[in-house]
Amino acid sequence: MSEAVVGEELVRATPYRGAVTIEEVAAAAGVSRSTVSRVVNGSTAVSPAALDAVNRAIAELNYVPNRAARSLASRQTRALALVVPEDTTRFFGDPFFAAIVSGINAGLRSSDYVLNLFIASDDPGDKTTSYLRSGSVDGALIASHHTSDTFIDRIAAAVPVVYGGRPVRERATDYYVDVDNVRAGYDATRYLIERGYTDIGTITGPLTMPGGVDRLAGYRRALAEAGLPEGAHADGGFTTDGGASAMRRILSAGPAPRALFIASDLMAQGAISVLAGAGLKVPADVAIIGFDDSPVAETVDPPLTTIRQPSFEQGEHMVSVLLDLLAGGTPPHATILDTELIVRQSS
Repeated sequence: MSEAVVGEELVRATPYRGAVTIEEVAAAAGVSRSTVSRVVNGSTAVSPAALDAVNRAIAELNYVPNRAARSLASRQTRALALVVPEDTTRFFGDPFFAAIVSGINAGLRSSDYVLNLFIASDDPGDKTTSYLRSGSVDGALIASHHTSDTFIDRIAAAVPVVYGGRPVRERATDYYVDVDNVRAGYDATRYLIERGYTDIGTITGPLTMPGGVDRLAGYRRALAEAGLPEGAHADGGFTTDGGASAMRRILSAGPAPRALFIASDLMAQGAISVLAGAGLKVPADVAIIGFDDSPVAETVDPPLTTIRQPSFEQGEHMVSVLLDLLAGGTPPHATILDTELIVRQSS
């Protein structure tokens, strides 16, 4: 005789002698089967004593909840998507993404959600977009996005979304986790000003991304406040090669500035290599401050003064907000994490 229990963990077609059932867990714990169901579904409407009894029974009996049954009953997939609108070279080459993914994984550890990774491109017929809109995931985390990434709007219209970084087109209904990039760019530039530098250039991130725009805005604010003119600047694309290219463009346009705020450690690494090739020393000839405090900051020569952004914690918070949304909670729309100035030998 077949049996399906809607909203619980059990689906049975024929009895299976080695499989532990929800009823057996309930009997061993001395509680009702509905109490066991609430525990395995993560409900808080369970007394501490019952919770302890059920968890002990689950461990002793080696009970494995039936995910397929729970998904069928609740119409949830128990799957989340991490969407990264970048090419694979940047995704696998930038320590920022490794830290974000590590934080997301840590945030999911105590849940029963699985994570699907999509390295997506802006294609109106993109299979990633179609897949996410088909009901295959319960929600999505978006890390790193550009003004051209219009497909993200179609994803956000289908499932709850939490952005890593301020959205390109911020709406009152959006949820995101970020740092105050304007303030961080200001703090970096202000540090150079306080060190006595007056000719301060910058290598920016892409100005199609909020992080690139906001860090440039902070740089400009600090200079304006100090009554200093803007120095030489170029877009380095948040990559090592881009930073090197930007540095070459700055040098070809005139003398090197005495100091540079470079909006990522990877770009700073590229810029330092070009400066070395031009016979310029850091910090004797050009002082540099980077951004991220990635592992790169400690391996370049000289080690980078930089702005630390808590990328791992950003990933954890992104998951926390999304899980709260999926549980019917009301998390803050904007979660802003602190940055920190890390002083080393490059400035």
